[in-house]
Amino acid sequence: MAVRKLEHIGIMVENLEESISFYRDIIGLDVINRMKHSKPGIELVFLGLEGEILVELVGGHNRQLAEEGKVNHVAFTVDDLSKEIQELKNHSVLLVEDKETSLPDGSQYIFFYGPDRERIEYFQPGTPK
Repeated sequence: MAVRKLEHIGIMVENLEESISFYRDIIGLDVINRMKHSKPGIELVFLGLEGEILVELVGGHNRQLAEEGKVNHVAFTVDDLSKEIQELKNHSVLLVEDKETSLPDGSQYIFFYGPDRERIEYFQPGTPK
């Protein structure tokens, strides 16, 4: 198979600076690279952890962004979901659900919205039985 790994998730955003702040200051990703695209008016910002890019923010592409496209959500693994939910509330982040959902293997997750109403999931793995 030629595929080695998932490279990144691209998210078109209306306000690049607001989205950078959200993914950096609330989600906790590092800005790894920022560049102008070869197409005029488009700017790219790559964010991730420990030098590995996870998210690409695309600014200036389309001012009339769709509410939801083919990608339903982006999920990040967390160690302590309860703590992260409290952090989201501390930053007045809009939650999709009032509380986390638990799965039979002990995994838990919650969905919330990013600055462009993109759906984001925090996922705490359980223990397989």
